[in-house]
Amino acid sequence: MSEVLSRRRRIALRVSGFVLDYLLALPVGCAAALVWANTLPDSYYRFAHAATFLVNDVGIVFFFALITKEVAEATIPGGALHPWRRAALPVAAAIGGVVVSITCYLAFVHNAGEHMLKGGWVAACAVDIPGTYIIARLIFGRHPAVPFLLLLAISADAIGLAFVAVLQPIGDVHPAIGLGLMAIAVGSAAALRHRGVKNFWLYLVGPGTLSWWALFLGGVHPALALVPIVPFFPHGRHDRGLLVEPAPQAHDTLTLFERWWRLPVEGVLLLFGLVNAGVPLHGLEAGMWAIPIAALGRPIGIVAAAGVAIAAGLHLPQRVGWRELLVVGCTASIGLVFALFFASAVMPLGPLLLEMKMGALVTIAGGGLAFAVARLLRVGRFAR
Repeated sequence: MSEVLSRRRRIALRVSGFVLDYLLALPVGCAAALVWANTLPDSYYRFAHAATFLVNDVGIVFFFALITKEVAEATIPGGALHPWRRAALPVAAAIGGVVVSITCYLAFVHNAGEHMLKGGWVAACAVDIPGTYIIARLIFGRHPAVPFLLLLAISADAIGLAFVAVLQPIGDVHPAIGLGLMAIAVGSAAALRHRGVKNFWLYLVGPGTLSWWALFLGGVHPALALVPIVPFFPHGRHDRGLLVEPAPQAHDTLTLFERWWRLPVEGVLLLFGLVNAGVPLHGLEAGMWAIPIAALGRPIGIVAAAGVAIAAGLHLPQRVGWRELLVVGCTASIGLVFALFFASAVMPLGPLLLEMKMGALVTIAGGGLAFAVARLLRVGRFAR
């Protein structure tokens, strides 16, 4: 009996570890939202409206923080994105992807006669970080292409959030106050690091809170509030990967932060999908294809911009070549929940927003495209 219980416990731990490692809470939340919105829409929209602020403005901050932790450790000496000529390349690639995606979006709505959708072009910037991470891990495993993709996705979404701040600022905008608070937040984080403070709660409660208010008062969505703070956390020399159980002997601040937040963030992702992915599947028109068409243009922009940046002196990470870069670009075509997020921020409620939301869900097909291209090019798990 004890052997059976022990075996079941090992199986349960492996299953839970797989769920954590691949962020499967997000697609579960998305699927539940679709079912709920199409069966009991009134109760779903009441729930989504009530939970939006806590999930989208507060909870998701910690997911971005964990993503930033992965990128920050990849940029330290010996990491996949060290030195700066490697770290700057995914940022340049993200800019190219955004430019081409927006161009494709506007060209489609013009040629399709869907002129009322022009105001939703910001959604073309969105790269769904959890979705792309899941696909990248399934294709590449532990590979430098994964942190490259994460930094690319953060950069693209940061550009989108900046556009949202200009088009649809949050509340009363006070840019001078926001800039002042951000300077204090970064300065206080640097001071804590200089003094050797290792308790991550002090970074979150002090500089993190100031950064959140700085973005909010500046009219910028506060989802990225911890992105400028996490790099100041004292860190170890090696990174085992995003949401991977750290080594038991590791006690640096970044590792302790990840160890504490990895389970709560899974709950946040479940709620994020549940709050944002509820789309009624009816009454859809041609405009729903605007975001998917834009997403298909993103790999072209990413590869082209990377080529220009490499010619200018930037470097690809080790073990990342042009084949891997193309697969990364295809993976980044997934807009999913973050495209829903941006669309809701810039478009009013109504049928146009519904078309855009459905288009955002269609971009999940980018995962299949990434697998097909990886198989064709013999990249990642298909290299054998």
